[in-house]
Amino acid sequence: MPATTLTQSLKHYILVGTAALGVVAVLWSVNHGPVGAQTSAVATPVAPQPVLQSAPVEVRGLPDFTVLVDQVGPSVVNIRTIERVRRGAPQGVTPDEQMLEFFRRFGIPVPPGMAPPRNAPRPGQGQGPEIERPRGVGSGFILSADGFIMTNAHVIEGADQVVVTLPDQREFTAQVVGSDRRTDVAVVKIDAMDLPVVRIGDVNRLRVGEWVMAIGSPFGLMNTVTAGIVSAKQRDTGDFLPFIQTDVAINPGNSGGPLINMRGEVVGINSQIYSRSGGFQGISFAIPIDEAVRVSDQLRATGTVTRGRIGVAIDEVTRELAESMGLPRAEGALVRGVENNSPAAQGGIQPGDVILSFNGTRIEKSVELPRVVSNTAPGSRAVVRVWRQGVERELTVTVGTFGEERVAQGPSSTEPEPKPSKASDLLGLSVRDLSAAEKRDLRVESGVFVVQAEGPAARAGLRQDDVIVGVGNRPINNLRDFESAVNAIAGDRPVSVLIRRGDWAQYALIRPEGR
Repeated sequence: MPATTLTQSLKHYILVGTAALGVVAVLWSVNHGPVGAQTSAVATPVAPQPVLQSAPVEVRGLPDFTVLVDQVGPSVVNIRTIERVRRGAPQGVTPDEQMLEFFRRFGIPVPPGMAPPRNAPRPGQGQGPEIERPRGVGSGFILSADGFIMTNAHVIEGADQVVVTLPDQREFTAQVVGSDRRTDVAVVKIDAMDLPVVRIGDVNRLRVGEWVMAIGSPFGLMNTVTAGIVSAKQRDTGDFLPFIQTDVAINPGNSGGPLINMRGEVVGINSQIYSRSGGFQGISFAIPIDEAVRVSDQLRATGTVTRGRIGVAIDEVTRELAESMGLPRAEGALVRGVENNSPAAQGGIQPGDVILSFNGTRIEKSVELPRVVSNTAPGSRAVVRVWRQGVERELTVTVGTFGEERVAQGPSSTEPEPKPSKASDLLGLSVRDLSAAEKRDLRVESGVFVVQAEGPAARAGLRQDDVIVGVGNRPINNLRDFESAVNAIAGDRPVSVLIRRGDWAQYALIRPEGR
């Protein structure tokens, strides 16, 4: 073997591992004989050596984002907002105000001592003439060549003027087309043509572990690029939409900017972070672009977003609850309350039902129901499959239009003196009969009025002015029915109580104290 070949082989095996050095020695003795001895025509037999373990996984290398920046960068804009205030008001934005704005935007609890005094003057109050001052900064991206731009609703909220700066340093005063606080999506329009636009990606193709990139203006630093991977999909944070979770560095000013996949497509809008310190901690959230486009299409068409509603209060179906109800698995949305005269009530949905599917879409978790219902056109008829008392039923509901929640109204008549019953000790309740005027004002036909709720009842969520219309499986028409139902309670077993609160009906589970 030539010296160069042997040297190359030796280097190779040293890199793979020291166990291969024996093979190098064998190769030398087979071709040249023992060191210091004459070369023999016949090679000396050697014992077989252990086989090396499987080869290491191929390393593909880190991604190169330069091409993506060239493709998408010209479509990402900086958004500045301006507010008009009276001279004499505090000028500029102090560091504390910046941090308070950061905490508010990203849902982080305000640290003790940073909250402004309750009676402190509001920003913008003053005695002099009106002036303009900066309010905030964010990002956005161009949807269409004629100037429609998508951003976050919280970026432009409360602004008197919105200024858009393009990567080529041109500035435009933008018109707010529409804003939707529930999804945190907004659309603004600038007077320009032939603008570079982004390409919209398919969120369903996005995979956990995939590389993604963000472009935005953190702290006003325009055209800043950060990158990371998709950490999770369908992340529930208590908001109206499921989020894409990433470890891409996101800071104030990134809000409204695009989240981009390796194909140069926008798959989300960077919107929130999770932090206990106020700084980036490796967890950021983006609004899925398919949901954002659905909202933006409505904003561009009408300036507002129309959503469906059916009028139910829901809760999660736990494993224990599913077992007690005879459900094969923990799924669906438990109906805790039904609004009076709502689409759900008119369609026959009752408190205690478990909604398993809505218009053919299976409901795995309770948080999925509001999203499915809201995306259903108001006025359309939807088939709702529910689980009730161990039996699956199919109901039809005419979807209503989403609006503000109704405020419960109390009785207008003078309350008579409470008439405590034995329930005061057992359930922690003081109740009385309803007058004819109260039944009319509360829009109920029967029940007992809660004068006081404490102990077990208070822990179960009951409160003064509630109307109890059922105990267990027994309807309650008056105080006599209520006392009879309570006296029939066996031992210390939990008692389900059906109550009316304003326009809503809901169940509460009271765990009575010992007799």
